[in-house]
Formats: sequence, C-alpha cells, structure tokens
Amino acid sequence: MTPGSEVNLNEPIWDLSKFQGRLRYYAWITDTRLTLIPTKTLYQYKDLVEYYSKNQNLPTGVTVADYRRAQQATLSAFHPDTGVLQNVIGRMSFQVPGGMVLCGCMVTFYRSPAAVVFWQWTNQSFNAIVNYTNAPGSSSDTKKIMFAYVTATTSALVTALGLKAFLAKSASALLQRFVPFAAVAAANAVNIPLMRQNEIMDGVTVYDESNKEVGKSKYAAVKGILQVFISRLLIVTPCMTLIPPVMMRLEKYSWMKKYGRFVNAPLQVFFSGIFFVGCVPVGCSLFNQRCSVTTERLKSFEPSAYEKMRRDQNGELPQRVFFNKGL
Repeated sequence: MTPGSEVNLNEPIWDLSKFQGRLRYYAWITDTRLTLIPTKTLYQYKDLVEYYSKNQNLPTGVTVADYRRAQQATLSAFHPDTGVLQNVIGRMSFQVPGGMVLCGCMVTFYRSPAAVVFWQWTNQSFNAIVNYTNAPGSSSDTKKIMFAYVTATTSALVTALGLKAFLAKSASALLQRFVPFAAVAAANAVNIPLMRQNEIMDGVTVYDESNKEVGKSKYAAVKGILQVFISRLLIVTPCMTLIPPVMMRLEKYSWMKKYGRFVNAPLQVFFSGIFFVGCVPVGCSLFNQRCSVTTERLKSFEPSAYEKMRRDQNGELPQRVFFNKGL
C-alpha cells in the first residue's frame, strides 16, 4: 500500500470545530518561514496536493511528511476559494513580520503629527492588502478597492490626529500612547467592511455540509465580516495596549535614558514581535474559517435569500449552511 493511502490526508490534521484544534492549525499555516518558499516550489507543492486529491494516493517516493509539508505551504499561500496564489504581503504567514514592524513603529512614533500620518497610512496600506487578499473570492473592482483604502486611511488619520490634539493638553502621557490603538480600531471598522462591500451587497456563497453550493446570503457575509473584525482587533490589542505601560516603566531606568534614542524603536518592534507570534494564530482561531448559519435564521432575517436557495430532490433545505468567512 502506498504510504499515506491508509488514511485520508485531505482531512484536517486537527479538529477545526474546537478552538484548540484551530489554534494548532493556524500556528501551522501562519508560520512566517512559509513566506520564504519560492513560487516555483509552491506550485510544485500545490500539484502534489491536487494529485493526492484526485488519486487518493501518494506518488512513489513521496512520504506522508513530504505531503504534509506540501499541504502546509499550499494552505498558507493559495486562496481557499479561488486557488490563486496570494501575494506574499497579504498572506497570514506574513502577519508576524509585517504587523510587528508596523505596530512597533506606531506605538513608538506617536508624538509627531508627521510620524502619525506616515505610520497610519503605511498600516492602512498593509491592512488593505491583507483584507483584499484574504476575502472570500476577492473582488477586482479597482474603484471600490481604492474607495475602501482611502476611506479607511482617512478614518485612521482623523481619529489619530483628532485624539492627539484633544488629549495633548489635558491627558496623561500614558493615555496619549493609546492614540495609535484607537486609530487602528476605528480604521479596521471601516476598512474591512468596505474592502468586502461586494459581499454585503451581493451576498456570499453558502454551501451544504457536502460542499454543494446552495445559494448566496448577505446575512452570512455580515456575520463573517464581523467575526474577521473582532479577530483582527484581538491580534493587535495586546501589542498596542500592553507595550505603552511597559515602555513608560522602562524609560525611568538610567540605561534607557542614555540609550533610549537608539533602542526605543527596535525594543518596541521586538516586543510587538513577541505578541504577534502568539496573537496571530489565536486571533485566526477565535472563529472557525468555515463559518455556518442555520437556514431557519436566514428564513427570519433574509427571507428573499432563503426562498432562492437550491433545494434537494425532496424539496428540502439543509438545516445549516456553510461559508468561508475569510481571515
């Protein structure tokens, strides 16, 4: 028997219906080292995964460990709906290096308005790429993408500069350090829904338990987007709320007063990296990517979509439908 043919290697290694299973899974596919795999190798890995999916056995000389490596890279780099190779910056495996630098710099350079503008703009540019890359069946409408990007960036800058001006005279130094976090939260609340506005207007494709398309639902789209917003906020919250008080305490030490000019930013980027290593898989695991909703709920909240759904040969609808909420 071909190694690996005795088990179904297409099945998830861990139980994704449970948080612990999802945590191990997302720690696996968000491994930063996966971003270093060359494009040619990624396509070879994808071919191997597709070969097994079609033939239900492994090619001669390929071990289960080889296949799992290919599966890990494929799940990390290719869009789950379209199968298209994602750009490196938008992949969740790039969240640790990308997020640690941006969050570290935002909580470091918050005093100068020019620095606030630059780092909030850079962060929203990064977020726009991530949101577009990980949306279910990403839209290619350039005008809508640019509108979402400009609106989110503007909301971040208005929040950051407005709070900075408001708190400059009356607020404590510690409270002023939380301005970047407020700006990021406000921008995410705008960026994610706008980057995925097609789903809200047209609905997201929903499937039955055997992965057969049933129809489309706007309610499901809103539910998925809300969960993504909560997850993304969870990823950055520890970094942007715990580092400021830590840095204020460190700044009292003589070595920090002497060398702070040189080590302040690198130190905060380093701390951000520590948080991101743990928070990225935790944030992704908070909700199952294969989200679901009962058809009874759709009947109550979205009767038009419910009526259009495809029924089986007995005229029945599944009790629950599933969809990719994105990451």
